[in-house]
Parts: sequence; structure tokens; C-alpha cells
Amino acid sequence: MLKKVLQKTTYALFTVLGVVTVIFFLFNVLPGDPAQMMLGQNETQEQLKRQKEKYGFDKSIGQQYLYYVNDLLPISWHSSDQRDFTYFEEDKYNGNQIFPLFEGDIYLKTPYLRTSFQRQDQKVLDIIKQTLPNTAILAVSSIVIALIIGIILGIISALQKDTWIDKSIQVLSTFGMSLPSFFSAILAAWLFGYVLKEYTGLNMTGNLYELDDFGEEKIFHFKNLILPAFVLGIRPLAVVVQLMRSSLLEVFQQDYIRTARAKGLNSYSVIINHSLKNALNPVVTAISGWFASMLAGAVFVEYIFGWNGIGKEIVDALNTLDLPIIMGAVLTIAIIFIIINILVDIIYKLLDPRI
Repeated sequence: MLKKVLQKTTYALFTVLGVVTVIFFLFNVLPGDPAQMMLGQNETQEQLKRQKEKYGFDKSIGQQYLYYVNDLLPISWHSSDQRDFTYFEEDKYNGNQIFPLFEGDIYLKTPYLRTSFQRQDQKVLDIIKQTLPNTAILAVSSIVIALIIGIILGIISALQKDTWIDKSIQVLSTFGMSLPSFFSAILAAWLFGYVLKEYTGLNMTGNLYELDDFGEEKIFHFKNLILPAFVLGIRPLAVVVQLMRSSLLEVFQQDYIRTARAKGLNSYSVIINHSLKNALNPVVTAISGWFASMLAGAVFVEYIFGWNGIGKEIVDALNTLDLPIIMGAVLTIAIIFIIINILVDIIYKLLDPRI
């Protein structure tokens, strides 16, 4: 088990390096001058030169890439020359010196995702820390909704195979899988947050926490979570229903299930004690992938509902071409995706020791 985890971790590190490389070169070949975008139209040549030196834009693309990787690494080398771009400035980096090396020092530090182009040098890591928990709450809520309702409907559909109940559930789940999130979000916001607002009490837009009228105290609004969580959970819910039904029907054909029924056990005992655990493997596979993709797929849902998460942050950054935020957010989502895949392998082993 430990060997498998270490092997997956090694693959994950190479995958992260590949993601970093793709992200860097993808966004650094875009047309336009980032330094000029930050300064606006009234910059002087001297201001433009200082801005390029500050962010390393005056270096070659190869040097910029090495600087970027060095900033991301938790253990990195930094020059002792204050004029060098890699000099360890306290307002940029957060870490401690380990030992000196080659006219510089090796530091153990927090990965540095650079600073925002548009937000007065606010650190990208701080922005992600503020928004990622909101997206995580939304994604977890959506997955919980999908799991609870999906497993129950999947069990009912399997037990009522080929009846009108089974066919109705299959039609609804197929419709749910084919419904784009951005369309269902607009429809749900309009219907439940506008047309039926008098009865539902729900808002078209809103965050989990909002400031009071004086801008001092945060007020918790659970109702603002309901619509985006339900909309984001529709597609994985439909997948769980389909997988749970087909997996249970397959398990029902196994010899040990026939033996359990021959002993006189009722359907409830057969499902809970003998069938459900083995039928959950494909569901775990689907949910793990959906949970990771929700962090990226929540972009449209968060933007439509005004949910202050990492998805909405990406859209806002794209509108202003704030490249450090886009790169940092995409890299964060990729790392989370990789971590979830490793955890899924561990869960497989716990669910089914034969794997």
C-alpha cells in the first residue's frame, strides 16, 4: 500500500511540473505587454522599465520560467545580491534560510504565486486563501446532495427494474446529465430566485457570508448556498443514479447475494450488509473525478450566482487579464485534482481489499 502511494506521489510531482510548464508558456505567449497593462495608457518609458524589472519581464522567456518554478518550489535558491530578481525579499517570500549555496542561500518557504497585476500588489496566494474555502464549501455541498439523493434513487431504480418507477428515474437522470451547468444555473436563478422568490425566499445572487449595512459584521446566509449547490450537483447526481443502478444489478447476480437471499434475508439486509459496499467502487471513481472537476466547473455557476469563490475569481481575472491570478488558480485546481486521485486509490483499498 505504502509503495503504491509513493509511486503515485512520484507521478504526481512530474504531473505538477508538466502543469506548471503548460500554464506558464500558455499564458506568457499571449499578445500584449503585461507591464503596460498594469500601468495604463499614461506610463513613461522610465516607469515601464522599472515595472518590467520588478516583475522580471525584462528577462528571456527561459529565465522567466526558471524564476517562476523557483518561486513555486517550497525549497528554493535565492541570490544574496539585492539587485537580483531572485533576492529573498521579506515582503515577497515567507520562509527561513537553511544553508548558503553558490553566492546565495537555500530557503524553506511557502510557494510564491506572485502578485496580482490589478490589485495593488496583493499576493495571489492570499486571494486564493480567501476564495478557495467558498468553492470547497460549494463543491462539498453539491457532492453530498448528489451522493445522498443519487444513491437512494439508484437503489430504488435497481429494485424496481423495468417498472415505470425505474424508467422515470432513468429519464430524469439522462436529462440531468445532458443539462449544461450554465443553463441550469440561469434557469434556477430566474425561476426560484425571481419568479418564485415570494414563496422560496431565495436570492438570485449572494455569498455565504455578507457584510451588514455598516460593513463591519459578517452575516451568515445559508439560503444563498441552496441554489448553486443544487445546480452544481445535478450532473453528478444523474451520474451516481446511473452507476449505482447498474453496479447494484451486477452485484445482485453474484453467488454470495443468491446465498444471502436463500438464507431468507430481506432486501434491506441484502443491500446494506452485502451489496452496497461492493457496488460503491464505480460511484467513488465518478465522484472523485466530479469533485475535482467541480472546482473548475464551478466557474459558470459561481459567476451567475455571484458566489465569491475561485471560479468567479478566474472569470474576473480573465476579464482584466490578471495573469498571476489565473495561473495560480488553475495550478491550485490541478494540484487538488492530483491529490484527490491519490486519495481515491486509498479509498479503493478500504472498500475492496481485493484491489
